[in-house]
Formats: sequence, C-alpha cells, structure tokens
Amino acid sequence: MDRTSPVPLYFQLSQQLEAAIERGTLTPGSLLGNEIELAGRLGLSRPTVRQAIQALVEKGLLVRRRGVGTQVVHSQVKRPLELSSLYDDLEAAGQRPATTVLANRIEPASAEVAAALGVPEGAEVRYVERLRFAHDEPMARLRNHLPLGLLDLDTELLEATGLYRMLRTAGITLHSARQKVGARAATGVESELLTEEPGAPLLTMERTTFDDTGRAVEFGSHVYRASRYAFEFQLLVRP
Repeated sequence: MDRTSPVPLYFQLSQQLEAAIERGTLTPGSLLGNEIELAGRLGLSRPTVRQAIQALVEKGLLVRRRGVGTQVVHSQVKRPLELSSLYDDLEAAGQRPATTVLANRIEPASAEVAAALGVPEGAEVRYVERLRFAHDEPMARLRNHLPLGLLDLDTELLEATGLYRMLRTAGITLHSARQKVGARAATGVESELLTEEPGAPLLTMERTTFDDTGRAVEFGSHVYRASRYAFEFQLLVRP
C-alpha cells in the first residue's frame, strides 16, 4: 500500500485483490479470511478492508457466505470487441469453455434475419441456439442464423468447438462484421437458462459477419450475464 498516494487505501487494496484474482493467484473458492484478520495482516483499518471487499462483492468477484467467510468466485470474463468467437476467447483465457446445443434446425427467415443475411424473407436458413459455459457456469445464450448449405453444422461438433472455428475449417475466410452492443433485463426463460434473477441485467450483442467475398455468413443475436461478462473497447484518438 502506498500511504503517500492520493488514491484511497481501500481502492488500492481492491485493485490489488482484483489483479490477484485475474492472474489466478487467488483462485475460485479461495477464502480471504475475516475482515479483522485481513486488517491486522495488512496493517489497515477494518473499515478500509470492509470497503475494499464490498467493492469486489459488487463487481461479482467476491461473495460473502454465512458460516464460511469471504470467498473468491470466478473472475469476470472481459472480451475484446473484435472479430473473434466467444469459444476461442474463453479458451485463450483458460476459462474451460463448454457448450450445450439447445436447437439446430432449418426454419424460415424472419424479416430481420433475411435483411441481415441478404436472403428473401421466408427463405430457409439454419438456426442454431447454444448455451455457453465457462468453468461449468452458464455465461451466454447464443443464437445464430446462417445461409442454408453454407456448411454442415453437426450438433456433436457444435458442442465440442466454436462456430467460427467450424467456419474457418470449412474454408470460409471471415473478413469483417457489423456489430451492435446493448443491454436489457433478462426474460424468464433467459434468467432460468443463465441462473440469474428475473429482470437481471444482460448484455446484448447483434453481429452480422461477412467473408472475404462480402457474403454474409452468419447473423448472431446473443445475451451475456452482466455479472460475469464485460466487453472491452480500445479507443484511438484521431489525428
């Protein structure tokens, strides 16, 4: 702790604990001990420790359990906003991704889907719905529409890998995407699937992905648990 810094001690402590959780030094399930023990060990006041812990509880990185103490939970997944798949990003972050396929069928394209994929409304398209997990926790509900005949979307393979990886394996070069990010409250179905309270905040993302010929190859409409997930932006200043 830098006691000469204008940064409050509670904030310094919360930042150090958060960094330790992100690095894996404090692993999920680890106990921090009670506030009195922590305050004595760190040479800080109990209110300072309590405020630092509360800040991380509010971020979803720590949880207070009656009779157990303050416990580390899985760190929030921070995904860069770039043309990559959630599966690949989770795998790269060591988050042990897993998938349950909820639907894999052919259906007529709605007006929205038709406009995104550049096909006539009512044309047959492939619809895939998946529940994506990290460390055995549900993270996102993923819904994708693809042009019919683009590739064979085997359900077993969809549960073993990511959609973008399957597209690349099929020889499709992903080139660019048009994406929209938002937020809304969880519906009853979503709260049940994602183990959140009804009305809990969810992050939303809609993405239309194009190959190197300019053809739309998939339209995704996804929701993510805001308590466990965040998008990261890198902003550049225009000269």
